[in-house]
Formats: sequence, structure tokens, C-alpha cells
Amino acid sequence: MEISGKIIWQQAAGDTDRDYSDLCISWDVILNGPGYAGPWPDCARSLLEDGLSQRKITDLRRFAEEMKDGDLVVLRIGTATVLGVGQVVGPYEWSEEFGDVDGWNLQHVRRVRWVWQGHGNPKDFETYALKQGDTTQRLSEGPVAEWLSSLEVPEDIFRRPLTRLPTAPYKNDISVAEISEFLFDHGVASASITNLLSEIGELTRIAKWYQRSSTPSEHETVAYLVVPLLRALGWTPQRMAVEWNHVDVALFDQLPRTDPSLRVVVEAKKMDNSCLTAMSQAASYAEGKIGCHRLIVTDGLRYGVYTRNQVEAFRLYAYMNLTRLRHDYPIYGCRGAEDALLAMAPEWKPNVEI
Repeated sequence: MEISGKIIWQQAAGDTDRDYSDLCISWDVILNGPGYAGPWPDCARSLLEDGLSQRKITDLRRFAEEMKDGDLVVLRIGTATVLGVGQVVGPYEWSEEFGDVDGWNLQHVRRVRWVWQGHGNPKDFETYALKQGDTTQRLSEGPVAEWLSSLEVPEDIFRRPLTRLPTAPYKNDISVAEISEFLFDHGVASASITNLLSEIGELTRIAKWYQRSSTPSEHETVAYLVVPLLRALGWTPQRMAVEWNHVDVALFDQLPRTDPSLRVVVEAKKMDNSCLTAMSQAASYAEGKIGCHRLIVTDGLRYGVYTRNQVEAFRLYAYMNLTRLRHDYPIYGCRGAEDALLAMAPEWKPNVEI
């Protein structure tokens, strides 16, 4: 690949605990944040007033202004692994659809045409071949640049059409009243709905308090956030086991609480940690347990519900953020809050659509 005269950037795609590189590659983007304050440059003043460092503001400026159409990008995790190589296409954008990437708001967007992808076989270098620190940085000369120059990339790949960015319906946010109607229409009793929605309000207040004060331990997350929500959804203490055979919370359809009656594995993380990356750990606990058809991964505020039927592997069915209730999540290709709550209820079962 010809790199002489090209500006080359290295772009982080999360970290070793929260890797969103697959999202970047599947949507032909790179992302930066925080993006909650709106598009660049109008967001800069608000972010500084909120306590964001000048260093991070400079990082966003590089991403939005200094990076140009035609520049090259190396997508990295850590300081030694490259997951993709691409070329920047077009100007800076801001997209609300990336407002919740496994808990991070990354609405600052650049389009990238990926010309090399790791496809499960990333390129590894010696540690610190790539820089630590900022999300967006210029790539220095060295082994990564030498490797780029050795890549053989067919010219037609540089003309590949970009993947169309996800678009949500005009109104994608969902109200508590709409959730009530949805659950009622799907057979949930009025008394249960009233109890559930009251509990959601209280749990959201508790979670926001934790975010303002101190991060709860994983045990607190389970005790004060996860278990109360599951109780409100209808799971009884008899059918819930906490720390059962290494599972944070195990849910059963009947007694006794044994492998054959296990239906749901719940894996909890500390608040503001990645919860979706806990899916593989949760799936390992469900391995060999044929009746277990749901996984719930959560940090107490965000819930990812994975489902499977008898022939498919687990896949993300619905996602819910208690502070950002939405009908669906186009970036994940999954359903939103009302389906997540319904799918976490005891009576729900996967069907042929899953």
C-alpha cells in the first residue's frame, strides 16, 4: 500500500475491557467521545465546563478538524494490536445513533473505508509499537508504518461503497407510558406493570446517585440494582440463586434449582464497566445446559439480553439503558427497552423469530 505523503492516524477502538472495533468495521466508522454535549466545535465549551480536560478537547479537535478526507487510519486496541486499516472518507459527522456504545457516548463520527480487516486474526506487534493515551493520534514511523507499506491492497477496494449508517425512526425514545402499554398488550398484569415501572424509577435514581458519588462494587450492583429489577419482573427468591456455581444470578423455571431447570444466566459487572463484553463469560456458564435459553449481562444500569433457540447460538436480542430508553438500537441490530423488559420476565420464551 502506498503511504508516502499520506497522513496516518492511529485510532483506539475502546480498550482491552471494552472493544467496539467490530462496530467500527461493520459500520465503516471510527468514533470518539464524549458526544453528549452535541457536535464539534459547539460542544467544546460545555465539555470544559463539565470538567473535561484540555487534553481531551485537543483529542476531539484532531478527530474533527485535523483528520482529513483521504488520510489513512490504523484501528488499534492497546499498544500492540491492529484490527483494521482504512482511508478517511468525507468530513466530520455527529450521529445520535452512537450515543450508547456499551455505555459510552461516542457520537463524534468519521467515515472510513476499511481496506484491511483482521477478521479474527489481527496484526500483533511488540508492546508500545502503538502509542498509549489519546483516542486519536498521529502514527509515528516504525514497525506499524513499515507493515502498512508492505500491505497489498487491490485498487478496487478503495472504491468500495460505504455501509449506509444506521438510521432510527423519527421518534426512537420511548416513554414509561409506552412501555406500560407494550407490556400490557403482551399479557403482563396491570399490577405487575405498576410495580415494575415504580421499581425502574427508583433503580434509576439509585444508579444515578452511584454515578455522582462512588462506583458500587459488583456485589452492590447485584444486591441493590439487579435483584430488585428481577424481583419486580416476577422472579421469586425460590427461583433465583445468587452466586450459584460461579453464576452471579441464576434463574430457574422450577424447583429444585438444578442444571436441567436453569433458564437464565445473569452476569453482572461493576457500574460503568462494559457489560456486553461479559457475554462470552455468561455463555460459558450456559454451555451444556440445553434449557438455558437466555443470558442477561448488566452493570445495573444497562442490560443486554441474549437469546437462542434450539439451533442457534446466543445473539443480542434486546438492549436497555435505564437512562436512555429507546425502541430499538440500530447499531446493534436489536430491539430496545420494552422488548428487553419483556424478555427478562419469567414467562417469556424464545420463538422461531429469534
